[in-house]
Amino acid sequence: MNLQDIYLTTLKKVSGLFVKIYHRRVPDNYKYFYRDTYVCKINQLRFFLKDYFFRSKYKTIEYRGEFAAEIQFALPFAYWHYKNGTLKKTRSFPATRELYFFSEDHEEVFTERTNEGNYNFELPRIVYSQDYNLKKWFPVPLKQYYGNNVYVYKKPILVIANKYNSEWDGAPVNYMNIEVLNELITYLQKKYTLIYNRPQPKHIVNDNSTIYDLQEFDWLKKYHPDVMLMQDLYRENKINARNFNHFQLCVYANCDHFISVHGGTATLASYFGGKNLILSKTGPEHYFNCFKKLYPKFSNAEIIHAKTDEELVLQCKDNF
Repeated sequence: MNLQDIYLTTLKKVSGLFVKIYHRRVPDNYKYFYRDTYVCKINQLRFFLKDYFFRSKYKTIEYRGEFAAEIQFALPFAYWHYKNGTLKKTRSFPATRELYFFSEDHEEVFTERTNEGNYNFELPRIVYSQDYNLKKWFPVPLKQYYGNNVYVYKKPILVIANKYNSEWDGAPVNYMNIEVLNELITYLQKKYTLIYNRPQPKHIVNDNSTIYDLQEFDWLKKYHPDVMLMQDLYRENKINARNFNHFQLCVYANCDHFISVHGGTATLASYFGGKNLILSKTGPEHYFNCFKKLYPKFSNAEIIHAKTDEELVLQCKDNF
Protein backbone atom coordinates (compact mmCIF):
# COMPACT_ATOMS: atom_id res chain seq x y z
CA MET A 1 0.00 0.00 0.00
CA ASN A 2 1.23 3.50 -0.82
CA LEU A 3 0.84 6.48 1.48
CA GLN A 4 -2.38 7.59 -0.22
CA ASP A 5 -3.97 4.18 0.35
CA ILE A 6 -2.85 4.12 3.98
CA TYR A 7 -4.24 7.62 4.46
CA LEU A 8 -7.67 6.73 3.01
CA THR A 9 -7.85 3.43 4.89
CA THR A 10 -7.12 5.19 8.17
CA LEU A 11 -9.62 7.93 7.38
CA LYS A 12 -12.32 5.35 6.62
CA LYS A 13 -11.68 3.51 9.89
CA VAL A 14 -11.82 6.67 11.98
CA SER A 15 -14.92 7.92 10.16
CA GLY A 16 -16.55 4.50 10.42
CA LEU A 17 -16.01 4.42 14.19
CA PHE A 18 -17.49 7.91 14.49
CA VAL A 19 -20.58 6.84 12.52
CA LYS A 20 -21.07 3.74 14.68
CA ILE A 21 -21.09 5.91 17.79
CA TYR A 22 -22.74 9.13 16.64
CA HIS A 23 -25.15 7.63 14.07
CA ARG A 24 -25.82 4.33 15.81
CA ARG A 25 -29.53 4.39 14.90
CA VAL A 26 -28.83 4.49 11.16
CA PRO A 27 -29.58 1.13 9.48
CA ASP A 28 -26.37 -0.86 9.01
CA ASN A 29 -26.73 -1.02 5.22
CA TYR A 30 -26.58 2.80 5.07
CA LYS A 31 -23.85 3.47 7.63
CA TYR A 32 -21.03 3.27 5.11
CA PHE A 33 -22.60 6.06 3.04
CA TYR A 34 -22.47 8.23 6.16
CA ARG A 35 -18.85 7.19 6.65
CA ASP A 36 -17.93 8.00 3.04
CA THR A 37 -19.46 11.46 3.36
CA TYR A 38 -17.18 12.24 6.28
CA VAL A 39 -14.18 10.87 4.37
CA CYS A 40 -14.96 13.17 1.42
CA LYS A 41 -15.44 16.22 3.63
CA ILE A 42 -12.25 15.67 5.61
CA ASN A 43 -10.24 14.88 2.49
CA GLN A 44 -11.19 18.24 0.94
CA LEU A 45 -9.31 20.00 3.75
CA ARG A 46 -6.06 18.95 2.04
CA PHE A 47 -6.80 21.37 -0.79
CA PHE A 48 -7.89 24.38 1.26
CA LEU A 49 -4.88 26.57 0.48
CA LYS A 50 -4.76 25.61 -3.20
CA ASP A 51 -8.47 26.19 -3.66
CA TYR A 52 -8.95 29.42 -1.73
CA PHE A 53 -5.56 31.17 -1.60
CA PHE A 54 -3.13 30.13 -4.35
CA ARG A 55 -5.79 29.41 -7.02
CA SER A 56 -3.48 28.11 -9.73
CA LYS A 57 -4.76 25.67 -12.35
CA TYR A 58 -3.72 22.52 -10.54
CA LYS A 59 -6.81 20.27 -10.36
CA THR A 60 -7.13 17.16 -12.52
CA ILE A 61 -10.49 15.45 -12.06
CA GLU A 62 -10.81 11.83 -13.19
CA TYR A 63 -13.99 9.80 -13.09
CA ARG A 64 -14.42 6.07 -13.78
CA GLY A 65 -17.82 5.38 -12.18
CA GLU A 66 -21.44 5.23 -13.25
CA PHE A 67 -23.10 7.94 -15.32
CA ALA A 68 -25.58 9.09 -12.66
CA ALA A 69 -22.92 9.63 -10.03
CA GLU A 70 -20.65 11.37 -12.54
CA ILE A 71 -23.16 14.06 -13.41
CA GLN A 72 -24.34 14.29 -9.80
CA PHE A 73 -20.91 14.90 -8.28
CA ALA A 74 -17.91 14.84 -10.65
CA LEU A 75 -19.31 17.20 -13.30
CA PRO A 76 -20.49 19.96 -10.88
CA PHE A 77 -17.22 19.59 -8.95
CA ALA A 78 -15.25 20.17 -12.15
CA TYR A 79 -17.41 23.17 -12.99
CA TRP A 80 -16.79 24.63 -9.54
CA HIS A 81 -13.03 24.34 -10.12
CA TYR A 82 -13.46 25.95 -13.54
CA LYS A 83 -15.32 28.90 -12.02
CA ASN A 84 -12.75 29.02 -9.22
CA GLY A 85 -9.86 29.21 -11.69
CA THR A 86 -8.28 25.98 -10.43
CA LEU A 87 -9.33 23.43 -13.08
CA LYS A 88 -6.41 22.01 -15.06
CA LYS A 89 -7.78 18.86 -16.72
CA THR A 90 -10.73 16.47 -16.76
CA ARG A 91 -10.64 12.78 -17.71
CA SER A 92 -13.69 10.61 -18.34
CA PHE A 93 -15.33 8.33 -20.92
CA PRO A 94 -16.03 8.61 -24.66
CA ALA A 95 -18.79 11.09 -25.61
CA THR A 96 -18.38 13.17 -22.45
CA ARG A 97 -16.54 16.13 -23.93
CA GLU A 98 -19.83 17.96 -24.43
CA LEU A 99 -20.72 17.54 -20.75
CA TYR A 100 -17.35 19.06 -19.80
CA PHE A 101 -17.58 21.79 -22.46
CA PHE A 102 -15.96 24.25 -20.05
CA SER A 103 -12.80 22.17 -19.57
CA GLU A 104 -9.79 23.42 -21.53
CA ASP A 105 -8.25 19.95 -21.48
CA HIS A 106 -10.70 17.05 -21.48
CA GLU A 107 -9.55 13.49 -22.22
CA GLU A 108 -11.88 10.62 -23.10
CA VAL A 109 -9.76 7.72 -21.94
CA PHE A 110 -11.78 5.24 -19.87
CA THR A 111 -13.75 2.39 -21.43
CA GLU A 112 -16.12 0.80 -18.89
CA ARG A 113 -18.09 2.32 -16.05
CA THR A 114 -17.85 0.38 -12.79
CA ASN A 115 -19.33 0.60 -9.32
CA GLU A 116 -15.81 0.70 -7.91
CA GLY A 117 -15.16 3.81 -9.97
CA ASN A 118 -17.87 5.64 -8.02
CA TYR A 119 -15.64 5.73 -4.96
CA ASN A 120 -13.44 8.66 -5.89
CA PHE A 121 -12.77 10.37 -2.57
CA GLU A 122 -11.28 13.38 -4.34
CA LEU A 123 -14.88 14.50 -4.91
CA PRO A 124 -16.89 16.45 -2.31
CA ARG A 125 -19.49 13.64 -2.23
CA ILE A 126 -19.91 10.17 -3.75
CA VAL A 127 -23.00 8.07 -4.51
CA TYR A 128 -25.38 8.82 -1.56
CA SER A 129 -25.04 11.19 1.35
CA GLN A 130 -26.86 12.38 4.44
CA ASP A 131 -25.53 15.87 3.69
CA TYR A 132 -26.10 17.56 0.33
CA ASN A 133 -25.08 21.03 1.50
CA LEU A 134 -22.27 21.02 -1.03
CA LYS A 135 -19.61 23.73 -1.11
CA LYS A 136 -17.27 22.77 -3.97
CA TRP A 137 -20.14 22.00 -6.32
CA PHE A 138 -21.73 24.22 -8.95
CA PRO A 139 -24.59 23.34 -11.35
CA VAL A 140 -23.48 23.19 -14.98
CA PRO A 141 -25.64 25.37 -17.32
CA LEU A 142 -26.25 22.68 -19.93
CA LYS A 143 -29.64 24.09 -20.89
CA GLN A 144 -28.29 27.57 -21.56
CA TYR A 145 -25.24 26.28 -23.43
CA TYR A 146 -27.04 23.82 -25.73
CA GLY A 147 -30.30 25.67 -26.34
CA ASN A 148 -30.96 25.94 -30.08
CA ASN A 149 -33.48 26.85 -32.80
CA VAL A 150 -33.45 23.43 -34.47
CA TYR A 151 -35.61 21.32 -32.16
CA VAL A 152 -38.56 23.67 -31.81
CA TYR A 153 -42.15 22.60 -32.50
CA LYS A 154 -45.65 24.10 -32.41
CA LYS A 155 -46.44 22.25 -29.20
CA PRO A 156 -43.97 22.23 -26.28
CA ILE A 157 -41.67 19.21 -26.07
CA LEU A 158 -42.19 16.56 -23.42
CA VAL A 159 -39.45 13.93 -23.23
CA ILE A 160 -40.32 10.49 -21.90
CA ALA A 161 -36.93 9.13 -20.82
CA ASN A 162 -37.06 5.43 -20.05
CA LYS A 163 -34.68 2.55 -19.34
CA TYR A 164 -34.99 -1.22 -19.13
CA ASN A 165 -31.91 -2.82 -17.64
CA SER A 166 -30.73 -4.96 -14.75
CA GLU A 167 -30.58 -3.24 -11.38
CA TRP A 168 -28.57 -4.28 -8.31
CA ASP A 169 -27.54 -7.49 -10.12
CA GLY A 170 -31.19 -8.45 -10.61
CA ALA A 171 -34.12 -7.92 -12.92
CA PRO A 172 -35.33 -4.47 -14.07
CA VAL A 173 -37.27 -2.61 -11.38
CA ASN A 174 -37.49 1.08 -12.25
CA TYR A 175 -38.92 1.37 -15.76
CA MET A 176 -42.08 2.34 -17.62
CA ASN A 177 -43.74 -0.70 -19.18
CA ILE A 178 -45.82 -0.60 -22.36
CA GLU A 179 -49.12 -0.37 -20.47
CA VAL A 180 -47.91 2.67 -18.54
CA LEU A 181 -46.44 4.25 -21.66
CA ASN A 182 -49.79 3.83 -23.40
CA GLU A 183 -51.63 5.64 -20.59
CA LEU A 184 -49.12 8.47 -20.50
CA ILE A 185 -49.00 8.99 -24.24
CA THR A 186 -52.78 8.83 -24.66
CA TYR A 187 -53.16 11.57 -22.08
CA LEU A 188 -50.25 13.78 -23.20
CA GLN A 189 -50.28 13.61 -27.00
CA LYS A 190 -52.79 16.40 -27.64
CA LYS A 191 -50.91 18.97 -25.58
CA TYR A 192 -47.23 18.09 -26.18
CA THR A 193 -44.76 17.12 -28.84
CA LEU A 194 -43.70 13.77 -27.40
CA ILE A 195 -40.17 12.47 -27.77
CA TYR A 196 -39.38 9.00 -26.44
CA ASN A 197 -35.83 8.22 -25.38
CA ARG A 198 -34.38 4.89 -24.30
CA PRO A 199 -30.68 4.81 -25.31
CA GLN A 200 -29.40 1.60 -26.82
CA PRO A 201 -26.06 -0.09 -25.96
CA LYS A 202 -24.39 1.40 -29.04
CA HIS A 203 -25.23 4.90 -27.80
CA ILE A 204 -23.67 4.75 -24.32
CA VAL A 205 -20.62 3.46 -22.47
CA ASN A 206 -21.43 0.18 -20.75
CA ASP A 207 -21.55 -0.05 -16.97
CA ASN A 208 -22.29 -3.03 -14.73
CA SER A 209 -25.90 -3.43 -15.93
CA THR A 210 -27.41 -5.37 -18.83
CA ILE A 211 -29.78 -3.57 -21.19
CA TYR A 212 -32.82 -5.66 -22.15
CA ASP A 213 -35.34 -5.33 -24.97
CA LEU A 214 -38.65 -3.83 -23.86
CA GLN A 215 -39.98 -4.28 -27.44
CA GLU A 216 -41.64 -0.89 -27.29
CA PHE A 217 -40.10 0.74 -30.36
CA ASP A 218 -42.13 -1.22 -32.92
CA TRP A 219 -45.19 -0.88 -30.70
CA LEU A 220 -44.77 2.91 -30.61
CA LYS A 221 -44.44 3.12 -34.39
CA LYS A 222 -47.58 1.03 -34.84
CA TYR A 223 -49.88 2.49 -32.18
CA HIS A 224 -48.43 5.95 -31.52
CA PRO A 225 -46.76 7.04 -34.77
CA ASP A 226 -46.82 10.71 -33.74
CA VAL A 227 -44.38 10.03 -30.91
CA MET A 228 -40.88 10.83 -32.14
CA LEU A 229 -38.09 8.44 -31.21
CA MET A 230 -34.83 9.96 -30.08
CA GLN A 231 -32.86 7.37 -32.02
CA ASP A 232 -34.70 8.31 -35.25
CA LEU A 233 -34.04 11.99 -34.66
CA TYR A 234 -30.39 11.15 -34.07
CA ARG A 235 -30.18 9.35 -37.41
CA GLU A 236 -31.29 12.59 -39.07
CA ASN A 237 -29.05 14.63 -36.75
CA LYS A 238 -30.09 18.02 -38.11
CA ILE A 239 -27.90 19.77 -35.57
CA ASN A 240 -24.74 17.82 -36.52
CA ALA A 241 -24.14 16.51 -33.01
CA ARG A 242 -20.84 14.72 -32.55
CA ASN A 243 -22.32 11.78 -30.66
CA PHE A 244 -25.57 10.59 -29.04
CA ASN A 245 -24.81 12.26 -25.71
CA HIS A 246 -24.26 15.56 -27.49
CA PHE A 247 -27.51 15.08 -29.38
CA GLN A 248 -29.46 14.38 -26.17
CA LEU A 249 -28.16 17.61 -24.67
CA CYS A 250 -29.35 19.60 -27.69
CA VAL A 251 -32.86 18.13 -27.58
CA TYR A 252 -33.19 18.26 -23.79
CA ALA A 253 -32.04 21.89 -23.76
CA ASN A 254 -35.22 22.86 -25.63
CA CYS A 255 -37.49 20.94 -23.26
CA ASP A 256 -39.13 21.99 -19.98
CA HIS A 257 -41.18 18.84 -19.36
CA PHE A 258 -39.76 15.40 -18.56
CA ILE A 259 -41.01 12.04 -17.36
CA SER A 260 -38.01 9.92 -16.42
CA VAL A 261 -36.94 6.92 -14.36
CA HIS A 262 -34.59 6.25 -11.47
CA GLY A 263 -30.83 6.59 -12.14
CA GLY A 264 -28.83 8.45 -14.74
CA THR A 265 -31.95 8.91 -16.85
CA ALA A 266 -33.64 10.97 -14.12
CA THR A 267 -30.45 12.79 -13.18
CA LEU A 268 -29.79 14.05 -16.71
CA ALA A 269 -33.40 15.17 -17.14
CA SER A 270 -33.10 17.17 -13.91
CA TYR A 271 -30.41 19.39 -15.50
CA PHE A 272 -32.85 21.24 -17.76
CA GLY A 273 -35.25 23.09 -15.49
CA GLY A 274 -39.02 22.93 -15.77
CA LYS A 275 -40.68 19.81 -14.35
CA ASN A 276 -39.26 16.33 -14.06
CA LEU A 277 -41.62 13.55 -12.96
CA ILE A 278 -39.47 10.64 -11.81
CA LEU A 279 -40.57 7.01 -11.42
CA SER A 280 -38.45 5.46 -8.67
CA LYS A 281 -39.93 2.42 -6.98
CA THR A 282 -37.02 1.60 -4.72
CA GLY A 283 -33.40 2.51 -4.03
CA PRO A 284 -31.21 4.29 -1.47
CA GLU A 285 -32.38 7.59 -2.98
CA HIS A 286 -35.59 7.13 -0.99
CA TYR A 287 -33.82 6.86 2.36
CA PHE A 288 -31.51 9.80 1.62
CA ASN A 289 -34.35 11.89 0.18
CA CYS A 290 -32.31 12.63 -2.93
CA PHE A 291 -35.27 13.77 -5.01
CA LYS A 292 -35.86 16.68 -2.65
CA LYS A 293 -32.35 17.41 -1.38
CA LEU A 294 -30.14 16.81 -4.42
CA TYR A 295 -31.98 16.65 -7.75
CA PRO A 296 -33.49 20.18 -7.62
CA LYS A 297 -29.95 21.57 -7.25
CA PHE A 298 -29.00 20.70 -10.84
CA SER A 299 -31.16 23.41 -12.42
CA ASN A 300 -33.86 24.44 -9.93
CA ALA A 301 -36.16 21.98 -11.69
CA GLU A 302 -39.39 20.98 -9.98
CA ILE A 303 -38.91 17.32 -9.08
CA ILE A 304 -41.97 15.12 -8.62
CA HIS A 305 -41.40 11.61 -7.29
CA ALA A 306 -43.75 8.72 -8.07
CA LYS A 307 -43.16 5.37 -6.32
CA THR A 308 -45.58 3.23 -8.34
CA ASP A 309 -46.91 2.96 -11.88
CA GLU A 310 -50.32 4.10 -10.70
CA GLU A 311 -48.88 7.11 -8.91
CA LEU A 312 -46.85 8.00 -12.00
CA VAL A 313 -49.98 8.19 -14.14
CA LEU A 314 -51.86 10.21 -11.52
CA GLN A 315 -48.97 12.64 -11.06
CA CYS A 316 -48.70 13.02 -14.83
CA LYS A 317 -52.35 14.06 -15.05
CA ASP A 318 -51.95 16.44 -12.11
CA ASN A 319 -48.79 18.15 -13.36
CA PHE A 320 -48.84 18.12 -17.19
